[in-house]
Amino acid sequence: MRVQFACLCAGLILGNSAFAQKPGGTSKQAAKTTTSVELTNLLDAKIKAEWQAIKAKDQKAYGDLLTEDFVGVEADAQGERYKWKALSELQQSSVAEFTLSFLKVTPLCQDAAFARYEVFIKFPPKSAVPFEKVLVGEIWVKRDGQWKALHYQETRVK
Repeated sequence: MRVQFACLCAGLILGNSAFAQKPGGTSKQAAKTTTSVELTNLLDAKIKAEWQAIKAKDQKAYGDLLTEDFVGVEADAQGERYKWKALSELQQSSVAEFTLSFLKVTPLCQDAAFARYEVFIKFPPKSAVPFEKVLVGEIWVKRDGQWKALHYQETRVK
């Protein structure tokens, strides 16, 4: 009887300690989630700054957010825009207001991420088109310690 009681107690103690242990990947997953949230917050701020620079027609601020080999493709069917062309066209921009929503950031590796979001753009009152909604996909890369846009692709939503 004593042996059975001792075995029962030992089983309970070992069982409780087994349930009390955390699975091996939990702390790594929590760290990844924290890093992902931090990256999303960082890119959210960068994307807002990008659109604010477009609205303000601020070539320096906009240019500082783009890599030297940046390529953008807008929904106007005008083809690729390299950094120099995107900056030179900035003065013709007519963004009066913008609203960003549904941001989703997917880390691709330590120094690259894919961001997708929706932007609702309002144009000045006398514009032929008062507003438009576009879905955007951007690739952001970390260069010299700074996150910058490498590629921009938009699709107009009706």
